[in-house]
Amino acid sequence: MEGALTARDRVGIQDFVLLDTHTSETAFLGNLKKRFSEDLIYTYIGTLLVSVNPYKELDIYSKKQMDIYMGVNFFELPPHIYALADNAYHTMMAEANNHFILISGESGAGKTEASKKILQYYAVSCPSTTLLDSVRDRMLVSNPVLEAFGNAKTLKNDNSSRFGKYMDIQFDIQGDAVGGHILSYLLEKSRVVHQNHGERNFHIFYQLVEGGEEDLLHQLGLESNCQHYSYLVQDECANVTSINDKNDWKTVRNALSVIDFDESDIQHLFGIIASVLHLGNVQFEADSKGYATLNKNTELRWVSTLLGINVQVLQEGLTYRKIEAKTDEVLSPFTVDHAIYARNALAKAIYGRTFTWLVNKINDSMENKEPSRKTVIGLLDIYGFEVFYVNSFEQFCINYCNEKLQQLFIQLTLKSEQEEYEAEGIGWEPVQFFNNKIICDLVEEKHRGIISVLDEECLRPGEATDFTFLEKLEEKMGSHPHFITHKLSDKKIRKTLDRGDFRLLHYAGEVTYGVVGFIDKNNDMLYRNIKYVSLLLWSIIHVYLTDKLLGDSTTDPRPSSLLGLTDILMSKEPWYVRCLKSNESKQPGRFDDVLVRHQVKYLGLMEHLRVRRAGFAYRRRYELFLQRYKPLCPATWPHWRGVAAEGVEVLVQHLGYLPDEYKMGRTKIFIRHPRTLFATEDAFEVCKHKLASRIQAQYKGYRQKGEFRRQKEAATKIETCWRGVQARKEKERRQWAVKVIKKFIKGYMTRGEAKTTDNSEYLAFVRQNYLNRLKDNLPKTVLDKISWLTPPPVLTEASAILRQLHMRVMVTRYVRGITAQQKAQLQLKGITSVIFKDKKDSYPQSVSQPFVDTRISEQDINMKILQIIRHERIKYSVPVVKYDRNGFKPRPRQLILTQTAAYVVDEAKIKQKEIHPSALHALEHGGDLVIQCDHLFEVLTKLSVVANKQSAINVVQGSISFQIQAGKEGIVDFSSGQESMVYKDKNGHLMVVSLRRLTKHIRTCGQHLYSAPV
Repeated sequence: MEGALTARDRVGIQDFVLLDTHTSETAFLGNLKKRFSEDLIYTYIGTLLVSVNPYKELDIYSKKQMDIYMGVNFFELPPHIYALADNAYHTMMAEANNHFILISGESGAGKTEASKKILQYYAVSCPSTTLLDSVRDRMLVSNPVLEAFGNAKTLKNDNSSRFGKYMDIQFDIQGDAVGGHILSYLLEKSRVVHQNHGERNFHIFYQLVEGGEEDLLHQLGLESNCQHYSYLVQDECANVTSINDKNDWKTVRNALSVIDFDESDIQHLFGIIASVLHLGNVQFEADSKGYATLNKNTELRWVSTLLGINVQVLQEGLTYRKIEAKTDEVLSPFTVDHAIYARNALAKAIYGRTFTWLVNKINDSMENKEPSRKTVIGLLDIYGFEVFYVNSFEQFCINYCNEKLQQLFIQLTLKSEQEEYEAEGIGWEPVQFFNNKIICDLVEEKHRGIISVLDEECLRPGEATDFTFLEKLEEKMGSHPHFITHKLSDKKIRKTLDRGDFRLLHYAGEVTYGVVGFIDKNNDMLYRNIKYVSLLLWSIIHVYLTDKLLGDSTTDPRPSSLLGLTDILMSKEPWYVRCLKSNESKQPGRFDDVLVRHQVKYLGLMEHLRVRRAGFAYRRRYELFLQRYKPLCPATWPHWRGVAAEGVEVLVQHLGYLPDEYKMGRTKIFIRHPRTLFATEDAFEVCKHKLASRIQAQYKGYRQKGEFRRQKEAATKIETCWRGVQARKEKERRQWAVKVIKKFIKGYMTRGEAKTTDNSEYLAFVRQNYLNRLKDNLPKTVLDKISWLTPPPVLTEASAILRQLHMRVMVTRYVRGITAQQKAQLQLKGITSVIFKDKKDSYPQSVSQPFVDTRISEQDINMKILQIIRHERIKYSVPVVKYDRNGFKPRPRQLILTQTAAYVVDEAKIKQKEIHPSALHALEHGGDLVIQCDHLFEVLTKLSVVANKQSAINVVQGSISFQIQAGKEGIVDFSSGQESMVYKDKNGHLMVVSLRRLTKHIRTCGQHLYSAPV
């Protein structure tokens, strides 16, 4: 309950009829402001729609919004202009009668936009065919055309309608929009020749000058500069930033094409508009007698050319008055003032009749000539009540029109309310309201009304002025309670009135009018020869004229001009849209309380609310009331089986309604106070959530059960289908496998034969399989000679080629990646290979062991030795064991190789030296040397390189004999055993026992070196 009340407090009440303090203007404005602050610009007063202009775009007019409101009960959704348009349409279809929507409000309140939204809604919501779309297009595009010719910038609105428009939209029996018809009222023709400061002439003039094509302007004698035309520069605001005349010109040109204006009509139309501009530039000068003359007639020639009238006839009509006396005609020359008056009168007459012709042309394009029965919805968009700082004849006519519409509005509202009460059998309680018939009579009463006095003053002989007209008014209606002048008022009021003013107390408030200009604007009669010019003009452009005087330049305030409209409206069912301005500065989100209060007053919204609230604030059909609130009573929930009225009676008794709070009509329940309805609505909100939870639980269970059954059935079907698919796939796979296996076996059996169709696929498989395996098992180093996969016979040759290529690739890759040091190692290893490969069994195991530059650092060599050989460069040094020739006693020694000699040294003493620049010579020749070394291949390779004697190294198999001294030899024997040792055997030989590896020995014999395995 609190949630519902909080929401209602935040966004206000959607229908003012439900406002508790319905007589309080403050409460009315507060509710309006509260909704406006939430961008809720629409509010109801019963079926009347109140619209507040937000001066910003709102996302509430999309196609989606239209769909939401189509065919929905009027009060079911939040207030919207689409709801009113839709209900007017469906009521028309259901009751087969005519309706109209009256859109009113002051300039800038959004009347034109409201009319557009209604037209757009009918264009989208009604059934569609190619023909109907054409009709709708013409109805829609007629708006920009009529706005161009009938709208202008005023102080209050940049696109103010300066005429009243009534449009009938015709529907056939199926509800299709099949045609339309427009009536125009009260065109403000005086705007053509005069605009107040800050206002502009009609849009079409600026659109033509600013947006017209260069060729068109040249044909019309115009320049693309509004400052050159007298009728366009009086306002001093020809260019307005909020108006794009060039774009609007394109829109108007396109719209004229859609409305079926041919090119000739368009050229003629713009020619007339251009002639008005040229006519405004016609200047008069006074001659010596004070009469008007035309010295420069360039502009007049353009008028003559564009209108097809002889220039002499036109010039005579503008400078002379034709006076007829029986059979004689006399030309009386004009003064300059009279000539200007005649020029302006002609310009207004031309424009007014052109506008009439334009409306008729649009009507012809929208006319539906089918004789079938049609119903209509009328749209009336007319000036709202106007109160300016200076109010003249135009405001008098407009406000009189609004008085008549207010009178009609009250009559129709009271009539509909009274008829509803009588139809429902509810006692009618008379409503106290302000009846503005007294004001209407003050204006229109025959022989006594303001209009009758004005007409008499215009027609009477003698000098009639605005002030004589005011005197007649004071004489005839001086005692009227709604009429005040300076002369008739008391001292206090007299201070607010000038001597040329009179004040009327309209239903919307007091308005002070200045009488200056009333006589001229009511007369506005063309002189006889100007009338002839105008008749000649309209015979040329095929516009039919009546026989009355060519007056009606500004507005026609006579009752006959509104009686037709009143009769039309009285014959139709009314719907109302009241448009309000939120502020004068057109700022989004700003709500001016004073301004809105004033509009609420003169639009009669409080009056209407009082009429709607007379007696009962709320009424609904029994079926709808019971359908909404039946959950609140156990007896009516979930279904009421009896008569709806009886169900409602049971329901309200259960809710505790008091007898004076409601009445039961024939088809509806009437509730007197809004608080009763709010209490019912709040109870429904609470009940609705409980019901929603129960319904959700039941529905979710039902849905889940149904969903489970559907899923189970679907799973069974899917399983069946899936098994079938899998079985078929398995069958196809096995059939394919059998074929492949047969082919494979046959290929295997004939693999040794020449390539045939039987073994081609098998051989290809073998090749591919071998190459795939080879790709994953290629040798990683050039030394790997055994891991190359054995190829099948069909790939023997290819395998050999691939092996060579792979070896080359690895060698190339290795060579490119080695350093200078690695290169030197390889060169030494190459020499070692030449000397020992295939000669010593231990050679292969030594290949992977890198050689070093030296085995003994200079720090480990005795300083004395270093001083002795200081002039020689040490190439290599290694620790060795020297065996004595006699007794074979081992002695540790160092073998040092220099550039010139090989030294065997012990601590500080050189024991033996071999010189090897070109050959080896014994320095102290006492026999061969027997030396043991752990790095045999490295020492011998280094020695052969230093001595440059690779061929001097012999590898001997078996025992080695060496020369102990001259004539005496020794023997070295080699064997293997459990322990590695070197000793002198019993036979006198040197015995070398090796365990798992070979011991290396060097035998030096004169000029030769020997090495042999043990």
